[in-house]
Amino acid sequence: MSCPKLSSRTLLLWMAASLAACGGGGGDAPAPGAAPAPAPAPAPTDTPAAASTCGLPDFLPAAMARINQWRASGATCGSRGVFAPAPALAWNNRLTQAAEAHSQDMVANNFFSHTGTGGSTLGSRVSAAGYDWRSLGENIAAGQTGINQVVDGWIASEGHCANLLNPGFSEVGLSCVSGTASTTYRSYWTMDLGAPR
Repeated sequence: MSCPKLSSRTLLLWMAASLAACGGGGGDAPAPGAAPAPAPAPAPTDTPAAASTCGLPDFLPAAMARINQWRASGATCGSRGVFAPAPALAWNNRLTQAAEAHSQDMVANNFFSHTGTGGSTLGSRVSAAGYDWRSLGENIAAGQTGINQVVDGWIASEGHCANLLNPGFSEVGLSCVSGTASTTYRSYWTMDLGAPR
């Protein structure tokens, strides 16, 4: 379900109703008709910082390659329309910090939602991380074991696909926090996308 645009600070939030809507999909093999080789990513807006990676090796380069591979090819996002190829996203540490905080919150409090404990929202989390934004989007997922699985799952979900391919976004942050013995899922993913002011 999509949230309406909000006044001067357009806030694009795609709410997840179920695990399948927020990631589902197969393994780490490329999806049928997978995108061509990715366009080179733009230089990071700051030196890339490590996010929680669920122990996945080469998390940052693998994530940026898969994300930008899809952006370079474009895709049909169901009722959200056909998205033409879009410029590559750059990694942003402040968006990553906001994504990290949300994934950590979901693990610590065993929930799965775009609304954090205490009522935090995407906008409040990103602003608290010091990102001065013009527009934002967020994708979350839970249970996936690899970069390709989570990104391809988002492409298979209309709202998440539209977020990921939105040409209005220029930067991204991503975090995967491993669940614990007391959480519902084994991994909690948050991708925050933005365009700076």
